[in-house]
Amino acid sequence: MSMLLWPNGTPNALGEELEDKPTLVPYLVEGREPTAAVIVCPGGGYARRANHEGEPVAQWLNSLGISAFVVHYRVAPYRHPNPLMDAQRAIRTVRSRASEWNIDPNRVGILGFSAGGHVAGAAGTHYDGGRPDAEDLIERESSRPDLLVLCYAVISFVTYAHRGSLNNLLGESPDPSLVELMSHELQVTEDTPPTFLWHTADDASVPVENSLLFASALSRNRVPFELHVFESGRHGLGLAAEQHGVRAWTDVCAAWLQQRGF
Repeated sequence: MSMLLWPNGTPNALGEELEDKPTLVPYLVEGREPTAAVIVCPGGGYARRANHEGEPVAQWLNSLGISAFVVHYRVAPYRHPNPLMDAQRAIRTVRSRASEWNIDPNRVGILGFSAGGHVAGAAGTHYDGGRPDAEDLIERESSRPDLLVLCYAVISFVTYAHRGSLNNLLGESPDPSLVELMSHELQVTEDTPPTFLWHTADDASVPVENSLLFASALSRNRVPFELHVFESGRHGLGLAAEQHGVRAWTDVCAAWLQQRGF
């Protein structure tokens, strides 16, 4: 069941095609008690969204007793701030329908891979408490995620940048101040949500330094985090079920999510 994030019209829409209408796909867990929820952002360099980083990940989260939502955020030719707006809207939507979906509104996280990790990281460093007077009830909800899971994520556009993601999101010659604003390691504060990160040391597409930079910023600001760097593995592994060693990320992440009350 796919639902429009903006049923009354998408802001900044360039047309009326499917790609102009970001959606949210729920994967709900049934139970007596309200569940935690995690919004999933597939990667794809802000040019596409990788299927193997969407539904299979939602199903894995379901196996942990966590409701999941795959967000089909806008990609090129859409640029900043549209992908971030879509992620924020997804978080607000889940909170606004928490009672209907049997979700605890105080346990809503976001998870992303590669450029989807940049979307998730943006949601965790650029958020607000909602607008209490908004006519749209969804916009009254907070967009701050309660935790982040960043998988071989694009973090920095200042150093070790993934050029494709940078160009697709900000353009070929972006304003330096915008580059800094969207370099998440420079935006961490004491209020940044607890974060789980994993990467492979020999990632040839998105250098491992991206995760190291974010972890270092979290450490400086005393934000709880867990970081796992695996020695070897190509970029874009997703659940990494076929990759000996790296596939352990799902187990250690599950343990961390449990520790965080998810």
